[in-house]
Amino acid sequence: MKNAYLGLGSNMGDKKRYLYDAVQMLNHHEGIRIINSSSLYETMPWGYVDQDIFMNLVIQIETSLSPEELLDVCQSIENRLGRVREVKWGPRVIDVDILLYEDQNLITDRLIIPHPHMINRDFVMIPLSEISPQLVIKGKTAIEWAQTFNLDALKKLSNK
Repeated sequence: MKNAYLGLGSNMGDKKRYLYDAVQMLNHHEGIRIINSSSLYETMPWGYVDQDIFMNLVIQIETSLSPEELLDVCQSIENRLGRVREVKWGPRVIDVDILLYEDQNLITDRLIIPHPHMINRDFVMIPLSEISPQLVIKGKTAIEWAQTFNLDALKKLSNK
């Protein structure tokens, strides 16, 4: 089994329900086991900012899937929950991103690991630091990355 981290977000409709459903679908996949989950956070949009606020969380998983197979599962879950890709970084019912997969560095046409924007996103690094504070990413721990952000900018909606 390989260790990986996924970032999940939603900013349309019943956001909590979409996140809960995506986590349940991941957890019920035979090649995935959820190890840990961050609290749920309410966050401002990133990239394309003229849209509703997001709810985000990060989960740690163990998986027997390759990175590409895991991406296929994530995209299948997004599609089953009604994700439509119209605007880059735009509104979405669900987003399931692979943040890290073991200590792999991977660049393909479909997938970049580590996620290329993760260290610039408070809604990734703060929840990630909650569940794996000593995880090293690009020479710094998750908690060190998280401390570069305004910790008050995210609203924690629930504890683990």
